[in-house]
Amino acid sequence: MKISDFVGADKDKIDEVVRNIKELDKKINAFLTIIEDPEVPNGPYSGVPIAVKDNITTEGVRTTCGSKILENFVPPYDATVVKKLKKAGFVIVGKTNMDEFAMGSTTENSAFFPTRNPKDLERVPGGSSGGSAAAVASGMVPVALGSDTGGSIRQPAALTGVFGFKPTYGLVSRYGLVAYASSLDQIGPFANSTEDIAAVMDIISGKDEMDSTTADVKLDFKRFKEIDLSGKSVAIVKEMMEYEGLDEDVSKKFEEFVKTLEDLGLKIREISLPSIKYSIATYYIIAPAEVSSNLARFDGIRYGLRVSGENLKELYLKTRNAGFGEEVKRRILLGTFTLSAAYYDAYFDKAQRVRRKISEEIYEALKENEFIISPTSPITAPKIGEKTDPLSLYLMDFYTIPANLSGIPAINVPFGESNGLPVGMQIMGGRFRDVEVLSLSWRVEEAVK
Repeated sequence: MKISDFVGADKDKIDEVVRNIKELDKKINAFLTIIEDPEVPNGPYSGVPIAVKDNITTEGVRTTCGSKILENFVPPYDATVVKKLKKAGFVIVGKTNMDEFAMGSTTENSAFFPTRNPKDLERVPGGSSGGSAAAVASGMVPVALGSDTGGSIRQPAALTGVFGFKPTYGLVSRYGLVAYASSLDQIGPFANSTEDIAAVMDIISGKDEMDSTTADVKLDFKRFKEIDLSGKSVAIVKEMMEYEGLDEDVSKKFEEFVKTLEDLGLKIREISLPSIKYSIATYYIIAPAEVSSNLARFDGIRYGLRVSGENLKELYLKTRNAGFGEEVKRRILLGTFTLSAAYYDAYFDKAQRVRRKISEEIYEALKENEFIISPTSPITAPKIGEKTDPLSLYLMDFYTIPANLSGIPAINVPFGESNGLPVGMQIMGGRFRDVEVLSLSWRVEEAVK
């Protein structure tokens, strides 16, 4: 299912799409809200249905972030990306399920229900954007939006067998994205082809006066097929391939991926990035610290859930205890601890220094090489309920986190299956080299068709 199948679709076809979603979603649970009677705006992509992750605000449509604390929250405005999509003619057909406040790797942390992987209903679709990934993988919509803080687009894309792209940090406005970790979050698309990823990116990217972190850069995504990549250098990171959590079958698929790139005329080089092994530890200090700050606004006073107490402190305690799930509470506590006066230098400040070191190593590598490649996820989709230990879930992000820490673009490219389950490969490129990343993705896609 592609964008081109829907361009110019009338209201009857959109109504048919909504009916199909309602039927299919009884098994998959990809959606938290299905828009029963969506408006079909005019534009070059008029009639193309799209699903939006439920942490991206939609005017007049419930936006829950997968949390009880925002269960009945209806935003009064559209996120910048939603405005741009509507202007282009896209039809928002629903809001997709997610790990609560985007904190998780399986979409089992949703406060409402887990989403199931369309490739195997007994398995997770990945997370935190599991609903968006499942909506595209199941054929309910041709494209969907997700957010990626440590791999939340690319990892579920890998586990469900679709394309998922995290753009360069600052290329897409975060205005209207409910903040998880502001220095890491980025909105990006899911699709069944590189071409559709490029089409959505061409619309949603660009400077936005409502988000001071957006860069004054406008890339031409339409030219992704025109770039000559012959003879370009592709780096494999020694420390990434030595990761002990890498599944043997995924490792074998990676070897096939490398052979495909060689056949396409690219040069493969092995490099060392010594600091990359500290990525997970660094991320799980910085991200919870930003969570502690960003989620302080959910206090039961201004919007969202309110549980009354005898005094203000009790109101805060009862509201946040009832509204937040276990993983969100865990990360708030971790972040509050690392930001406390006694531990700030020992943890948060040190993590920021290590982040800079990791980023510098990656930037240097990308001066000498056009791309860095790796598997996207070290494993294929686990069964629902199989992984409950927080540490084992955090380790699933080993390959995706470095791109967030350094702010570089990265895409998941579906690359066959292992034991009937999708496997994805990751391509990373230099900052604002997003079009080149999509160019290589497209060439791989064409080669393995």
